[in-house]
Amino acid sequence: MATLVQERPKEESKPGEKLVTRTRSICPECYQVLPAEVLEINGKIYIKKTCPKHGEFDELYFGDAEIYYRFARWLKDGKGTGNPDVETARSVCPYNCGLCSSHLSHTGLANLVITNRCDLHCWYCFFYAEKAGYIYEPTLDQIREMALNLRAERPVPGNSIQITGGEPTLRDDLPEIIRILKEVGVDHIQLNTNGIRLSRDFEYFKKIKEAGVSNLYMSFDGVTPRTNPKNHWEVPGVLENARKLGVGIVLVPTVIKSVNDHELGDIIRFGFKNIDVVRAVNFQPVSLTGRMPKKEREKYRITIPDCIIRIEEQTNGEIPRDAWFPVPACTPLTNFIEALTRTPKYELSIHFACGAGTYVFKSGDRMIPITEFVDVEGLINYLRDKAEEIEMGRSRVWVGIKVLANISKFIRKEKEPEGMNLSRMLFDIIVRHDYKSVGEWHRKSLFLGMMHFMDPYNHDEERLRRCDIHYLTPDMRIVPFCSFNVVPAWYRDRIQAVYGVSIEEWERRTGRRLSDDFYKRKLPTGQASVPTASTKTAGFGGVKNVPVIQGGFGKVENHGSGCGCSH
Repeated sequence: MATLVQERPKEESKPGEKLVTRTRSICPECYQVLPAEVLEINGKIYIKKTCPKHGEFDELYFGDAEIYYRFARWLKDGKGTGNPDVETARSVCPYNCGLCSSHLSHTGLANLVITNRCDLHCWYCFFYAEKAGYIYEPTLDQIREMALNLRAERPVPGNSIQITGGEPTLRDDLPEIIRILKEVGVDHIQLNTNGIRLSRDFEYFKKIKEAGVSNLYMSFDGVTPRTNPKNHWEVPGVLENARKLGVGIVLVPTVIKSVNDHELGDIIRFGFKNIDVVRAVNFQPVSLTGRMPKKEREKYRITIPDCIIRIEEQTNGEIPRDAWFPVPACTPLTNFIEALTRTPKYELSIHFACGAGTYVFKSGDRMIPITEFVDVEGLINYLRDKAEEIEMGRSRVWVGIKVLANISKFIRKEKEPEGMNLSRMLFDIIVRHDYKSVGEWHRKSLFLGMMHFMDPYNHDEERLRRCDIHYLTPDMRIVPFCSFNVVPAWYRDRIQAVYGVSIEEWERRTGRRLSDDFYKRKLPTGQASVPTASTKTAGFGGVKNVPVIQGGFGKVENHGSGCGCSH
């Protein structure tokens, strides 16, 4: 674990500032790499850097210092990649990603962009064809090669892909793309979508399911039409069709301060109302990827602990802040399984400030976090110690027996949700390497996640080096998310322009106009609400008739949603 709080000369210190750590960042104006400091100021964490040309920038990094320090205890370097595409000698982070030999995490989830076309015009989007001026749609052969490149990664071959865009369902050959990914050995295929086509075209949805899609990663910015104008009316249809087909859904709210951060608790309740089909809610604080005045950033900036605290408040304390753990807190479990099996496993070794999560169960009208019946931290630390024992030469069998004998000590059976047997599930995983019971766990619980992607203002090289959400590109690079999107000219726009075609050329080849894709919602004339059975089942009630997409938040350019696509 890295040392966090550091000393600096008194002449460099300002009243009320405490140096937490040093890192490197970029200038939001010219993108020059700069030394940066992470500081505690008035109970919050900020990142500060000074550009010789553009001056000083300080930005909110983590909205609660107490949560920051608690999460920081889980900082850990990961495996990296044993076969980098870019050697460190040719790489100055973040100018030559690919992955490079100084990257500290293997690919956990690979984004595969299959189109930059979209049927919506979201005001915070940084990724759509009309703005780019070209159409990017890799061929089936290119898609196969990109997937094979992921599968060739070592020591852990990548086997989880998110198909994204744009809006991927605009491609009619999406089922064939999914089949190709399955053919090359990708186990988990997640579809990032706004759900509009899937709500209206059951047969197309069925083809996607039959091709092998694992789940949907669906935009869902709120429970009201004001907070979620893009697909509020279509969500019930997606849920209904997903139920019929047995496809799980992850709801993905892009959280923007003063826009929809007051609905986080209701979004979770909505997930529980549809827990038969909703597997998770993954909150994504907005990434401010364009140029934006500081006053505007302060109005809309929200961080992971800010969301956690709002959830605590909006659930009346049922999901408290201490129920959340940073993503790398799960690495000791991975390391223990590796020690038992002597096989490299997926290790989610991202930076502690990048993401967080918890599991929540429902008991009557109450929501119960996993921390209410499991000593999560105690169990994790125990498994870490046992992994170290095996690595030091202790018998794997003997250690495994000890773990099974002691694991129940970390579980408060009297508080365990009805029908849940965590001890049995862990036995199946540890002894039998049988993960079927994990599926049962997911059916009875709602996973709550947070993932905050960076932008030029809060960019931190230490976070970037540990990123495990990557992009596959046709030039056979594997690029970290926050390199790909933070400065589009470096990777995303440059690569996609090379492999794309002009809009005019695409329209000539297809005989269609790009504007033909744009979704035009049809509601009965004069109808002020849509009180259908589907909306009631989904947990909505009546809804007002508003445009598909509302206006933005000021004269600023190109804001990211958090997911790297248009959702």
